[in-house]
This record gives sequence, structure tokens and C-alpha cells, in this order.
Amino acid sequence: MKLKFVPAGSPFRENLTAYNGRLNILCFSHLRWDFVYQRPQHLMAGFAQDHHVLFWEEPIYRDGLNKPTLQSRTCPHTGVTILTPHIDTQDRDKVTAILITLLDEVLTDLRGTLVRWYYTPMMLPFSDHLSADCTVYDCMDELSAFRHAPPELLNLEEKLLAAADIVFTGGSSLYEAKRDRHSNVHAFPSSIDVAHFAQARGLLRQPDDQAGISSPRLGFCGVIDERMDLGLLAATADAHPDWSLVMIGPVVKIDEADLPQRANIHYLGSKPYAELPSYMVGWDVALMPFAINEATRFISPTKTPEYLAAGCTVVSTAIADVVRHYGNLAAVEIASTPQAFVVACEVALQRRHNSDTAWRDEADAILAQTSWTKTVRKMSALIASEVVTHSKVQTVVSPTSWPPKTDRYDVLVVGAGFAGAVMAERLARDGGKRVLVVDRRPHIAGNAFDRLDEAGILMHQYGPHIFHTNSRDVFDYLSGFTEWREYEHRVLADVDGKLVPMPINRTTLNALYDLDLKTDEDVEAFLADRAEPIDPIRTSADVVMSKVGRELYETFFQGYTRKQWGMDPSELDKSVTARVPTRTNVDDRYFTDTFQAMPLNGYTQMFERMLDHPNIDVLLGVEYSQVRESYPHDHLVFTGPIDEYFGYRYGKLPYRSLRFRHETLSQSSLQPVGVVNYPHESVPYTRITEYKHLTGQASDKTSITYEYPCDDGDPYYPIPRDENQVLYKRYEALAIKEAGVSFVGRLATYRYYNMDQVVGQALATYRRLALTWENSSEPVAATSANASKNAA
Repeated sequence: MKLKFVPAGSPFRENLTAYNGRLNILCFSHLRWDFVYQRPQHLMAGFAQDHHVLFWEEPIYRDGLNKPTLQSRTCPHTGVTILTPHIDTQDRDKVTAILITLLDEVLTDLRGTLVRWYYTPMMLPFSDHLSADCTVYDCMDELSAFRHAPPELLNLEEKLLAAADIVFTGGSSLYEAKRDRHSNVHAFPSSIDVAHFAQARGLLRQPDDQAGISSPRLGFCGVIDERMDLGLLAATADAHPDWSLVMIGPVVKIDEADLPQRANIHYLGSKPYAELPSYMVGWDVALMPFAINEATRFISPTKTPEYLAAGCTVVSTAIADVVRHYGNLAAVEIASTPQAFVVACEVALQRRHNSDTAWRDEADAILAQTSWTKTVRKMSALIASEVVTHSKVQTVVSPTSWPPKTDRYDVLVVGAGFAGAVMAERLARDGGKRVLVVDRRPHIAGNAFDRLDEAGILMHQYGPHIFHTNSRDVFDYLSGFTEWREYEHRVLADVDGKLVPMPINRTTLNALYDLDLKTDEDVEAFLADRAEPIDPIRTSADVVMSKVGRELYETFFQGYTRKQWGMDPSELDKSVTARVPTRTNVDDRYFTDTFQAMPLNGYTQMFERMLDHPNIDVLLGVEYSQVRESYPHDHLVFTGPIDEYFGYRYGKLPYRSLRFRHETLSQSSLQPVGVVNYPHESVPYTRITEYKHLTGQASDKTSITYEYPCDDGDPYYPIPRDENQVLYKRYEALAIKEAGVSFVGRLATYRYYNMDQVVGQALATYRRLALTWENSSEPVAATSANASKNAA
């Protein structure tokens, strides 16, 4: 797609050159570079091997400065440039203005691709004006739960999530907390520099301040703050006066006077990262005495893998991510009470000095699977994918940074999915209209958006989209924007560990019941014997049981439908399960449409070609309500939720939503087909998609998506119930009266359409508009009812 944008007034965007693989990473960190060496330092040091890294620290406040300055120094070991503002005021507004000036000055002569990388939302106010090629939020902690968290932090995090192209999380618990708040979230639990900490298994000389401390020694290294269970620490020391507890690290946000003072607790203060192995070499057990509170709810401490690499046994309280990732290791003891913690330390001491080292070998096998280098490589691939995508689709303007255009559009199209893109393309190319397309998401293609992941596999961000149609018109129209890859979709259902074809066919029945049905007539007789005649058929449960009986209904449909829709099939309209046929033959294709194929280079490229026209401008990442008045237009095409358009006047229309867990596995394949359904209610997800089946790509890795239906989130499926249709009809009546607006698509017409049906509806709506405009100069509304009647 052509690049069309208005300069933001900042010199940086004007200096951008084509992306060549090298990045300028501007990292905004609440942790200073010379503080405890942890996730930010590891990652930025890794990125600095191939990229230019600028590490922006929090300001240092100094009275008596002549003027604010920005101190710049280069870390001699990593090549990272550390930027530290020095200012003489703490007035918030003045500080923000000063930091904007200092930031712009340092970026004036910068060339190349810019990545904004945030560890804290608190640095967004003075950097939000930067026009970056990719914005990363690396959420390593739930900062809002920490002591003395600024009250505005949560609001700023909402803005950062809206601005971010990618969100990384420092652990699985954080991932689960953030994945429903952004469409591109990836879990990267803290990793390990195994070689560095493995030095502790050698003959390192212990530092003098530890060498004189008696054994056995139980050690801790890290920040000592409100996350530390000080009572647990005291109880452990009191239970065994013969043990020495060695505490290494800075004391922050708590009063040192509150630390338990015992003859056998030794606070040695902060130590350089390079020296930590020389302390660990003298430890018998490594401790993680964290409190269980809001501040530790989402933490994924680096301590565990570091301790294990050093050859230590570990005792931890029940931190969720420690239990999840390391709790099954023999080297790691988990304890929930002070008494249990002491017993766990006794067990760990005995294991450490036992001649059997199987616990260490088991831990080493886990450590071999991760490293900061691998994490950097995977993150780099994700960033590169975003940068390439960003270079293809640029916003015309940004209403927060650039002045709005003053000229007029013929049509404003809300939504860059199938309905919006088809309408925009037809209006511009065939109708000669000047069109502005806006979308609240930062990309085109709507739910069909696909991208290359870190393994180079083309994956679907919002779950699998399989194209099929019986309409020659629809297929020919889309063929103008893509080449096709022949693909017939096949789905298996997991029934008690056995994979059988879905929809139910002769093969399914033979496999489930150990039968030898040979003909269509055999299957018809088998099903007729099990069917439960129901008259009249009203619900989805009626549809299935009248065809195949209760047992097959419960096996394949009841649990799956309850998960998918959040209600029993007996509560849903018959149209839901009527979409899935039952076959008497051995045809195992999921669809039997005349045209079945996948866009050769993906849906996103197809949409790029569709929108690549001189009369089309695209504005992404904005709410249309915020820009509707800024861009005068004669006609509006609305493809969003119809109830949202009318301000939820009669209440919200019910929708079912989805959340996705994307993973890349270090194996060539996972399952024999593209999609495997999990109909049983005991499995929380409904299906797993493996994309290589859809794309035909070859790789020694494979990418998959778990799909979890849910109530909250983006609207995906209108819930087909009579009362919901009654509510929709009230909104439809408003739409019919709305002059100059066309309502098109699944959300705008509250219908469970397939992709080809949406395309057909959009084409029909355009034809009606074009015909009306030929006969009249007045803008008209293409209502959902009229559009549906004319849909292909």
C-alpha cells in the first residue's frame, strides 16, 4: 500500500529511512541501568549486539542547575547508551515540558527505524508525541500493585496499551492479566544467563564479607521491599539459630528499621551482577521468601532459574509463576506457611548434600530450553513483523498529533474489515468517490488480519479464517486482489483422546462405535434408530437430537455449544447447530462449497491491494466518533455494532467474544489437520488451530492458537435468540430512518454471516447506492434490511 501521511512536526519522522533490519530502540525504564541487573538490562544488552539502544532513565532532581541537561554515557560492556535527565524542578507540568525538549533534542539527528520500548506507562506523557515504527510495552511487573504507585498509573497504562503495537509480559500470570486488553500479547517469562550463574558450581573464591559467615548458609539476592515476607524471614532464623541467612540486595520502599534483626541474619547490601555467582557458591539453599500479596500476585522472579543455574536447591513461597513453571522440579520446594517453609528448607538442605544429583540434572534440562539470547531473537522477529506491516499501511493523520485535513470526503467508511474494505474499494474504483476508511484497530483486515509470527509462519491474529463460497461473483471479485492456494478444510474432534472427523460422517461413526457401516443407507438406518423425533423444531438441541439422537448430541454438540455460546443448545435458535451437517458418506471436508481456497499470501495482503487506490485514505488506531466531525463527508458507511452507533439507546445487543492464546512450538507439527475441536466441557478451549496446514509452509517449528470463548471483549458472534432479534429490530428501525448512512456487515446487521456473505452483502449495498446516486443527487441510507435482501 502507498504511504500517505502528514508530518507530525517532529524532526524524527522526516529522518526515517527504509527498514533494513537495524533498529533504534528507545527504552523508557523506571529502573536505572546501574540498579539491580535484571530484565531490562539483559534484554537491552542483547538487542545492543545488533541494534542501536538508547536507555532513558528517570530524572535526577538537582537544585541550583543553570538549565536542564541530559547526561549521556555508554555502557562499556554492552554498548547501550544511557540517557539521564538532570532537572531542577519537580513541578509535573514543567517536568513534562522539559523532558519533551530534551527528548526531541537527542533524536534530532537520529536516522533509521524507531522502536519505542516502555517498562513504565509513567514515561508516556513526554514521549507520546514520537512517531515510531513500532511501540512495545514490556510489562515486567504489575506496577500499580506496588507500594507508592502513582494514582495516574492505571489511566496511563490504558493509553499505553492503546498505543502499543506489541505487549510482552514478564510471566504467565501477567500474560493472563493483559491478554484480554490487547490483541497482540506475548508471554516471555524472565530468562537466564546460564553460563554466568553456572560459575557458582566451580571453585570461585567467596567474597570476604560472606566467607566469615558460618554454614549452612541460606541465601537471597534481589530487591528487599514490600514483597518480602519479613515475618517469614524472622521465623526461619528463629527456628534454626544454627543456620545463617545471607540477604543480598538494596532495601527500597520499606524502612530498614523494620527488617528483622537476628544474630544469624546478615544483610550484605547491593552487589554487582558480576559478583553474584561468587556469593552463591557458598550457599547451601537459595531462598525466595516472598509475601503473598497484591504486589507479588503477578511476579515471575528471575531468581528461580538463576539459583538453579548456580546449582542451588530452592525454597519459595507459593508465587503463582514459580509454582506453575518450577513447582514440579525436585530442586524446588514450595511452602505456604512459616512452619512449612522451615521444613522445606530442611528438605532442601538434605537434598543439596545428598550424593544423588538427579534433581540438578532435571533442573538443567529445563534451563537448557531458555536463554536471554533466545528471548531477544523471538522478540526481534515479532518487532520486525510489526515494522514491516507498519511500513505497508500508514495512517493518513493522527488526530492527537497532526492537524486534521480541511478538505471533504465523499464517503467515510467505519471499519477496515471485509464489509468496510469492499465498500471502500467499490466506491473508489467503480464509483469514483473519495473515501476515508477509519478503524479503531492499528491494522486493516479486521478479524481476518494475519501476520508472520516469530517463526515466520503466517498466523491469524483472531483465530482461523477459512474462505469458502458458492458464489462465483464473490470469488471472482476477491480474485482481483489475491492469488489463491487450493485448500479444503478438515476438522477433527477429540473424543476421549480419539480424533474423529467433524462434521459427523460414516468414518466418525465407525471409529466411535467400532462399526463397519459401508453404505449411505447403513448410516441412515443407524442414525434413524437413534434419532428422537421432535416437532416442532425450535432450538439447536432439537435440530441435532432429531437427526442423530441424544448420545451423539451430548458427545459432539452439547459441551461445545455451551462453551462457544455460554448457554445450552436448548436456549439457542435452531440456526446455530443447523450450520453443521451430518453426512452419511465418507466426505471429511468441513465445507462442501464450490470454491474453497486460502489467499496465497494471506488476508492482510489481499486487503492491502483492495485499499490501494488513489481515492482511498486509511486512518488506523482511532475511534471514528473522535474524528467524524474532523473529516466532513457526504455519506457514512458503518460496519461496527449497530447498538454502539445509536449510543446503546435500547440497551446492548448480546454478543459472544473470544480470546486467543498463540504459541510457537519447537516441533514440526502438532496435529494432523488445521483444526481440532474439543467438544467436552472439561477442556476450557473449544479448538486448536495449527496454521501450517492452512498456509502450506515448511518449517521445523509450528504455530498454534487456543481459542477460548468468553462474554467480555470484542464482539464476534451475535447470539441467536428470539429476544435478541426483537431488540435488534428496534435498532434496525432507527437505522432505516438514518439518512446518509449505510449499515453493512455482521455487527451492523446483527447477523451470523460468513466472510463470503459479508462480501456479497457489501457488493449488493454498493450496487444499490450507485443506482440511487445515478437517479438522485441526495445522499441515501442503505438499510440493513434492504442490503440483506440484495446480498449475494
